Amino acid sequence: MGERRILCIGLVCLDIINVVDRYPEEDTDTRCVSQRWQRGGNASNSCTVLSLLGAPCAFMGSLAPGYIAENLPDVTADDFQKVDLTQYKWIHWEGRNADEQVKMIQRVEEYNQSCQKEQRINISVEIEKEREELYQLFQYGEVVFVSKDVAKHFGFTSSSEAVRGLYPRVKKGAFLVCAWAEHGADALGPDGRVLHSPSFPPDKIVDTLGAGDTFNASVIYALSKGQTMEEAITFGCRIAGKKCGIQGYDGITS
Repeated sequence: MGERRILCIGLVCLDIINVVDRYPEEDTDTRCVSQRWQRGGNASNSCTVLSLLGAPCAFMGSLAPGYIAENLPDVTADDFQKVDLTQYKWIHWEGRNADEQVKMIQRVEEYNQSCQKEQRINISVEIEKEREELYQLFQYGEVVFVSKDVAKHFGFTSSSEAVRGLYPRVKKGAFLVCAWAEHGADALGPDGRVLHSPSFPPDKIVDTLGAGDTFNASVIYALSKGQTMEEAITFGCRIAGKKCGIQGYDGITS
């Protein structure tokens, strides 16, 4: 059957990036130097990075028939029933329609209880948006990624504060991970040690769009290869730093 894959579930969308000489002032017109269209969306971006890193992977989400579409539906638990779980070693959920996603995760948990340890699926979730519905996902991932914005919403001023303060929300044995842009990232696991990685900024910041998705994917990749969490967040910060120095994603592994 070959190596089992990593599945990312969530959004794919069209990103339209306008490049300008300098950050525009409010209520002013600014001439665009260049424009590009690229595929975006958290789960889609993470899947792109996993592929570039060499991981067998797959994406699950709603796709439009053309370049532009409105109101694409999120993946439902009924949709997820069609997934052959034996194909996957890791499934990552971008937090969106959390009520449905909890049902999907519960299906994976039931599957894990019924199979040998080496066949079990690792579960990770990303909580990026400041939406109350999403916070129930804290208790479901074995690896939980919480964004800087959500951490600040809860009143935390650093990634180390965030992982300490939010850790009681995750389930027993889980890791909580928080990246904080140029300040690096922290993780906290069941042993109670806060793990830290510095950031690795490029010589020149070119494009930060998708840097968080790059970090998440790189951490998942490293963990799936048997690295420790400390090694994984350091790898994640390194690859995210490379991504900030290039447009798009081609070249992040060079």
